[in-house]
Amino acid sequence: MKTHHAKIQAQRRGLQPIVYEALERYGNEQHDGNGAITVFMNKASKRAMERDWGYRAVSRLWDMMKDAYEVVTTDGVILTVGHRYRRINRA
Repeated sequence: MKTHHAKIQAQRRGLQPIVYEALERYGNEQHDGNGAITVFMNKASKRAMERDWGYRAVSRLWDMMKDAYEVVTTDGVILTVGHRYRRINRA
């Protein structure tokens, strides 16, 4: 389930529905310290996608997916989505 804000931001930022599916199935989760979870793609995510979807399909879509992220509540509600321009800080 997405909030109204997440739907607007996804449309504004040009994120395709396949990106959400990939983030939900293969994304790496990290708690942000404020009660939410940031879900993003990394090398392990890419390898898992390649096993399931095939190398060629992932290589075509990877540029669109590699910088995508979503912020999710602990209940599973997507708060916002976007593209990363900076590294995700890990504590």
